[in-house]
Amino acid sequence: MSGLQLRLERRPAPSSLALALVPALALVLALLLGALVLLATRHDPVAAYSAMFSGAFGSWYAVSETLVKVIPLLLASLAVLLGFRMSVWNIGAEGQLYAGAIAASWVALTFPDLPASVMLPAALLAGFVGGCLWALPPAALRAFLGVNEIITTLMLNYVAILFTGYLVTGPWRDPATGNFPYSPRFPDAAELPAIPGTRVHLGLPLGLVVAGLLALVLDRTRWGYQLRVIGRAPSFARYAGLDLARNILLVLVLSGGIAGLAGVAELLGITHRLQLNLSSSYGYTAIVIAWLARLNVAATLVVSLLFAALLVGGFSIQTSGVPAALATILQASILFFILAGSFLSRYRVRLRRPAPRPSAATQPLLVPPGEGAAER
Repeated sequence: MSGLQLRLERRPAPSSLALALVPALALVLALLLGALVLLATRHDPVAAYSAMFSGAFGSWYAVSETLVKVIPLLLASLAVLLGFRMSVWNIGAEGQLYAGAIAASWVALTFPDLPASVMLPAALLAGFVGGCLWALPPAALRAFLGVNEIITTLMLNYVAILFTGYLVTGPWRDPATGNFPYSPRFPDAAELPAIPGTRVHLGLPLGLVVAGLLALVLDRTRWGYQLRVIGRAPSFARYAGLDLARNILLVLVLSGGIAGLAGVAELLGITHRLQLNLSSSYGYTAIVIAWLARLNVAATLVVSLLFAALLVGGFSIQTSGVPAALATILQASILFFILAGSFLSRYRVRLRRPAPRPSAATQPLLVPPGEGAAER
């Protein structure tokens, strides 16, 4: 006798309530899982979470440090969101971030005597172009040859990071730092203005402006509507006469440019020199943020703040003996529960007993064609 069978059935229409509750429920489940990890390692979950919240929002300094982390996370998340809206899976924001930083560093190191009024726009433009150029080969391969952009953008991340390492240990190495992988410090004209007494710099309003423009383009323009159509129904879009190759090329290149701006903001606003560990995996975390925000620009602002708080809070709890890796565990848990919730909002799981097979006695006798007529 056969046992029960597990079957997946697609729901006629995803529940709007379920879609709305998935992010909140994923966050709650991730926190519960983190609490279990803390208990298993003999730490007090309430004390750890209180320390994380205090480290991220407990003082003006804590808030300012959280906002500092929001800047690269927001820009990188907007970059991948643009591609994801059209089902173009840009996994290369990390490498494009480094490419933008390299291009901006070239401007700062090559033209150190430029005034700030020229240096900053030139560095920002160079960073944007650098990110665009880094995304161009995967974009062209996907648009004209159908090569999967997930693999190409991902592999170029390592190329960009390794090339950064070559620059800061070779041609651009600062002799004053000994063997540390740093470039020379940039001139003062290449530093983004910051709020006095904090590290919150001009990158924050830049990110908000990019978010506003992206929301306007994606939700209020004809081109934004075309991107949604291409992403949801490429066959219909092709039948309607939309140029898929041109849009894929444009979207992926623009996505790389926005990720490049994230690198410039971190470079000119925080480190003030090119270094190997410029990014704390901002490009990879951006993928989680974009999915958690359900590819909504406004929600991306909120989720970027949440993940920035997780990063800053994760560093602060180390003083109480709790490993900072807890923040990484929470991020991974949130992504897992988001993906699981999104799947279950579109499919239902059913246990069914398989239908009994007819026995030999109950099966009808099959008579070859013609035999019955011959007998008659």
